[in-house]
Order: sequence, then structure tokens, then C-alpha cells
Amino acid sequence: MRSPFLARLHALASSDRLAVEDDLVRRSFAELHDRALRARATLCEGRPSLDGRRVAILVSPGAAWVEAFLGVVLGGGVALPLSPLYPPGELAWFGDDAGADTLVFSADLAPRAVELAKGRRVVNVETIADGPRDEAASISEIAAIAADATALLLYTSGTTGKPKGAMITHENVAVQAALLREAWGFREDDRLLHALPLHHLHGLGISLLTTLLAASAARLLPRFEATRVWNELADQRVTTFMAVPTMYQKLFECFDAADEATRARWAAGARSLRLATSGSAALPVTLAARWKELTGSIPLERFGMTEIGVGMSNPRDPAARRPGFVGPALPSVESRIVDDAGHDSPTGPGELFIRGPSVFKGYWNRPEATLAAFADDWFKTGDIAERAEDGAIRLLGRTSVDILKSGGYKLSALEIEEALRENPAVAEVAVIGLPDEVWGDRVVAVIVPAAGAEAACSTEAIRAWARDRLAAYKIPRETVLVAALPRNPLGKVVKPELIQSLRARAPAPI
Repeated sequence: MRSPFLARLHALASSDRLAVEDDLVRRSFAELHDRALRARATLCEGRPSLDGRRVAILVSPGAAWVEAFLGVVLGGGVALPLSPLYPPGELAWFGDDAGADTLVFSADLAPRAVELAKGRRVVNVETIADGPRDEAASISEIAAIAADATALLLYTSGTTGKPKGAMITHENVAVQAALLREAWGFREDDRLLHALPLHHLHGLGISLLTTLLAASAARLLPRFEATRVWNELADQRVTTFMAVPTMYQKLFECFDAADEATRARWAAGARSLRLATSGSAALPVTLAARWKELTGSIPLERFGMTEIGVGMSNPRDPAARRPGFVGPALPSVESRIVDDAGHDSPTGPGELFIRGPSVFKGYWNRPEATLAAFADDWFKTGDIAERAEDGAIRLLGRTSVDILKSGGYKLSALEIEEALRENPAVAEVAVIGLPDEVWGDRVVAVIVPAAGAEAACSTEAIRAWARDRLAAYKIPRETVLVAALPRNPLGKVVKPELIQSLRARAPAPI
């Protein structure tokens, strides 16, 4: 079976409809396809195919990012999107772990790319599409790319303390886009306001690729800025908007600080949206209620993961959405709830298992982790869920306290702990997440300081020290100093006990 992802792109290749737009350029589907083929030729260097080679993409969001990404997948390569927020050392680790031999970068991110570039071919995204198309090679080789070939490698945190690369296939991408096109009613005249990161499935697969494969247009912002988003909405040129709960919180903070006339203009823009969604973390009911007060409906909430795409979704009809629920399973997605004894539990609570054609291929170079993630062919999500009589799913929390969801990002507490342990002022550390209306999980480092090193373990000192070692969104927002960490007889830190002892304490603002 050939790639349905690329077949859909090819079907749009002659369209003069707008595909992507940023602050500098507008590209029709025909122009985007042409430039992607030129990028493909640059990356292939005269070879007929990239033949599954990994290509790291460190490019600021915009049309050039999309051209580079499509050039990789049209060339039969595997795209490795990376975050501009990662420090240089972490970027190099991702490149090494993925075995990427090529780096595509944008000039504004050159300082961050120095370590990642070592030992790799380097291509400037500003010139990647300037060369000719290799027409003869591209037609035959693109047609030969299989549906189960890996299209992209997206890293997701795991309980091992180091991120794992999830292999997303061409079929995964196409199935996910088709499911959401139908479920969310995407039309050719839709226009997405895109302010999400492009190195996560939410921003790339669920938002951008669903939009493009529906023949809709995407307005790409360089980053999320609340005032900018409000003004884009107020122009009423966009019809859809996808966000994480933290973005909604920041939008309301900005809204409340504006004058009355500005608030009226922004509210009118929000009401003009056909669809607003929320994902990557549970949407607090208070934020849903506030959006409904402003627009007349709560954001459409759904459940998704890097490994499965979107598995459940609330209905498109605003009146049928239920706060606190993520909806029933989408067509072709099967779900089970399994109790602690390993038995099916129709209503739960228990761990949510998923299977279907949108489920990923496995973890890159981690066969043990892949094996552990599945029960037969069912993916174990690690989320505890309940099922209502109508089939709607309500999520109760994670099976592991070591996976945190903060500001739309899924983080590994163990990875953060490993970094903090490199600080000589830190004798012991446990990283936990405390409930927070803004962040979902507020990342807190509970530290036993080395003798006489209390001052070096303050929130300000730890955050400053961590900036060169962790991406900004992984840095603990607060530190708590303790004399000892609670441990079980085997010496393992008992995090639930730690969380319970701190939940009643009001977190210090940063």
C-alpha cells in the first residue's frame, strides 16, 4: 500500500487555493508543493531517495518550516522537528539519539544549532527551495513510499527519564487527518490560526496537517503571544483556533487587562470562530466556563497522545459538549478500560487502552520500551479513565506521577531530576506536579540541599542554573526545601505522599 499522506498532497498539488501564510509570505497549495519538491531535491543531493534517513528541522514556525518538512517526507526521509526552546546541548542529544545526519536550520536559530550541527550536513532553510526540481526521480520515488514508512519522529517523555522517539507513519498522519476532518467538519474555506509549537503532535499533526490535508489554509504565527492572538481573532479572517489550557489562561489575563473597547472587539472576534479546541492537558472547568461566557460555547476538548493521535473527541455541536469529558472514541479507534487486575472494566475506573490505524509504529531504537507500551496490539495510555453510559470518557489522572503535563507539554519528572542532580548544591531531589489552573501541572522541585547550600537551592537560583541545561518549559517553577524525602522500605521516593503534603500549601508565585 502506497502512502495515503503523499497521495493527498499530490491531489492538492495543482490548487491555487491558499495553503500557508506567515508574516512574510503566502503560498498556494501549488506553490507549496513546488517548493517542497525543490527542497526534496536539495536534501537528496542527486540520490533518488533519502531512504529513511533522519533529518533534523530547527526552523522558526512559518511557510519555510512547512516547505522543509514536506521536502523531507516527499524524499522518503524521516522528519525530526526540534524545538527552538531547547538549549544547544539538548538539541544535540536529540540529533544523536535519532541518528540524524542532516540539519535544516533557519538563520535566526543558528546560535542554538552550533552543537547540533557538528558532524552533520547543514542546510539553510532560506535557500533549501531555491534549486531545481528533480522531476524524473521525484515521480517514481515518491510513488514508491509505503504507507507504513515512518514519516516523522516526535520525542515524548517516558518513565525512563529520557525522551523516546515515537515513529509516526504516513498512514498514521493520513488517518488522523481524515478522522478529524470529518469529526470537526473542516472545509476548504476554513482558516486556522496556528500558534502552537511544531515539534509536538498537537501543533504539527492535529493542527497543521489536519488543516492542510483538508485543503484548508493555515495562518502561522512565529510564537504564541496573547495580544497578537486576540488581534488576529478580531480581524475575523480565521475560522478555527487550537490551543492548550495555558494559552486560554494567558488569553484571559490579557483580556482582563485591556480597556473596554478592546475587549469588545476581541470578544467579537472570538465569537466569530467556527471552532475552538483545547488539548494536551485537561481543560479546567473554570476556563471552559469563561470561554463559554465570552463566545457562547466551551472549547471542544479531546484526548490525544503523541503515540495515538486524537483517540476521543467531544462532538462538533457545542450544545453536546460536556465539561470534564473528552468524548467518545472516534471512528476506527477502539478503546478498553482495564482494571488493576488486568480485567476489562466497561465503566472503569481503570487504565485506558487504545488501538487502531492512528496508533504509532513504536519507539525509535527502543524495542523494550515499545514492547512494554503494548498489551498485545493495544496501546496502554497510562491514563486512568471512566466511561459514561453514552460512551463518553472522563480522564481521572495518570498511572504514573512521573509524567507531568504542564502548559501543554508532557514532561518526564525523572529527566528533570537527572539534570538537577548535576547541581552540587542539590543533595537529593524529587520533581512533582501540583494542580494549577494555569499550567495544568505546576512543576515543583522538592530538594534536600547539600550542607550549607540552602541559598543555592532557592527558586531563583535553581531556575537560573537550569536555564542552560533544560528547555524553558521543563524548568521547575518553584523549589521546596526539605530535610528528607519520604521513601518506602526499598528506598524509592513516595511521591504521592510528597504531593499530598504539599497540595494544601499555596504555591509561591513566580
